[in-house]
Amino acid sequence: MKLLAAALLIAGVVITAAAPPAAAPVSDAEIMAGSFPAKLSAFGFFADGAKQVPAPGVIPYRLNTPLWSDGAEKLRFAYIPAGQKVRAQGEGLLDLPVGSALIKTFKFGGKLIETRVLLHRTGGWLALPYQWNEEQTEAKLVLAGARLPLVNPAGEAISYAIPNKNQCKECHAAGAEVVPIGPKARNLSARWLVDLAKAGKLDAVPAVARRIPLWEDRAKVPLADAARGYLDVNCAHCHKPNGAASNSGLYLGWEESDPIKLGVMKRPVAAGRGSGKLDYDIVPGDPGHSILFYRMGSLEGGISMPELGRASLDRDGNAMVERWIAGMKR
Repeated sequence: MKLLAAALLIAGVVITAAAPPAAAPVSDAEIMAGSFPAKLSAFGFFADGAKQVPAPGVIPYRLNTPLWSDGAEKLRFAYIPAGQKVRAQGEGLLDLPVGSALIKTFKFGGKLIETRVLLHRTGGWLALPYQWNEEQTEAKLVLAGARLPLVNPAGEAISYAIPNKNQCKECHAAGAEVVPIGPKARNLSARWLVDLAKAGKLDAVPAVARRIPLWEDRAKVPLADAARGYLDVNCAHCHKPNGAASNSGLYLGWEESDPIKLGVMKRPVAAGRGSGKLDYDIVPGDPGHSILFYRMGSLEGGISMPELGRASLDRDGNAMVERWIAGMKR
């Protein structure tokens, strides 16, 4: 071997170690295609899917207070195409340009379960669900959704639901459009927004007068802020003027200031048996007679709220809302 190397050197051949293959770029063509890719890997969002290592150009982010989904660990990523910028829209949703994607992976016990993608195509946003295989090597499109047994972090055996394509649209509806839910400036780190702007991916850092608190800091901030942030993230995508529950008249967004619209001494409009024969959405000082708290504490179809996205109770979130209502002045 040494003689061979010497001969090659004499011949002017330089011996170098093989360079590692470059990571494949994200496929803008698949994001913008009119079809539904059968495999998550077709998009190229991950350099290593099993380890959730994002590909170049795919940006991890977190929400201050996240949507609760049976206690799943969630990993969130955003892709903004080269040469494009996100537009700030005050404290609300960031306006991601056509060609962008939002990617959210759900894990239980360290195991990848599903990855949901939102693709901003020319005709609007498209939501697609992908289920990971047992080998954790690939996620395949499940347009009809799926159910699988698993154990949540509380140790409860549940029947976990991966939503079908139409259920994705239900939660992401704003009027007749499908829109993102999570990346609102008020629910994102100020540091992340600054870094995004410095990277040339955000046109301006939005001014946020009042930010939704970090979920892990909920015991350190005013109870009303923690509870209102929780309701904004878990309920307001439907309970807003142009959401799926607009006919309820109950609007739970962070920006809402009208006590009646927030449910305080408001009679239900369309709750049906979901009212539990109670008279008001929120009775100050009395969570036990408040429809909102009653429905959050149920898993029964037609009563449970939220209707989708959970098969178990969020005891921490429910307890916080209970304390918030109990502490309201009558």
